[in-house]
Amino acid sequence: MRPTRVVFVLVPRLHLLDLAGPAQVFTTADDFGYGYDVSYVAESDEVATAQGVPLRTRSEWPELDPRDLIVVPGWRSPRLSPEPPIGPDFRRRLRAHHAAGGSVASVCSGADALGWAGLLDGRRFTTHHDLTDELAARYPRATIVRDVLYVEDDRVITSAGIASGIDLALHLVAVGRGAEAAARVAREMVVYARRNGDELQESAMLRHRDHLSDLAHRVQDVIDARYADKLPLAELAGDVGVSERTLTRIFTTATGLTPLRYQQLLRVERAEHLIGHGSTVESAARSVGFEDPRMLRRLRSRVSV
Repeated sequence: MRPTRVVFVLVPRLHLLDLAGPAQVFTTADDFGYGYDVSYVAESDEVATAQGVPLRTRSEWPELDPRDLIVVPGWRSPRLSPEPPIGPDFRRRLRAHHAAGGSVASVCSGADALGWAGLLDGRRFTTHHDLTDELAARYPRATIVRDVLYVEDDRVITSAGIASGIDLALHLVAVGRGAEAAARVAREMVVYARRNGDELQESAMLRHRDHLSDLAHRVQDVIDARYADKLPLAELAGDVGVSERTLTRIFTTATGLTPLRYQQLLRVERAEHLIGHGSTVESAARSVGFEDPRMLRRLRSRVSV
């Protein structure tokens, strides 16, 4: 069977992880014999990256057929440029490949390249949460899906950016080669958990870390590491050397949550992930530390994670 060709389009100031994460998924899958041929193209011989490492590649495209995939990684920009990130020939190639039955994908701001090629119109798409408003305004004929990891619509697959590019690539390996292949690649890459596209871009661990309280961060470190354990308030207070009342006051002021509520959010978020990958509610409840699955059911019905 002919390998699936995966062509990465390199745009100036691209983010290395937007490129390297998905590329490693496909090259690792090929190492295991799943049949992927990865190549790179750009409109110039050398491409500057956002992280300062220059990349050398070629401008000649390989021959593609409908089994193949084109991926546009994202790039650094405070705001999206009013000019197309890729020229007319590259835009034409994106359109032609999709029209022939092939798939195109983007990571982060790479969605803008798909938009300039006309591939977002009439379709659902996502991007990094910092760019959703801007791209929604730029492409009013498309439907932005906010705060998810990736979206697939008629062979146009868009992802939120950075680490979610790995999730997108693992998803495509699972679709093309089976869930066992994707799981094997994820294990090899030491990916903690393969996430589905509907999971939130920002986990509870990130959403409640935008504060400057060192004490609250230290308590969160403990809860993050031991969210499935019983963590009495007195124990947490002792860990950071303050009274229970002081801990509750500082933590709540910094995060907007009590320590217990924060722990519950982490538990429910992890349980939702397990359930989304086939676990029963009862099994997920036990895995995240709930002794009674009814507690998980109640929290799922009223907690927005």
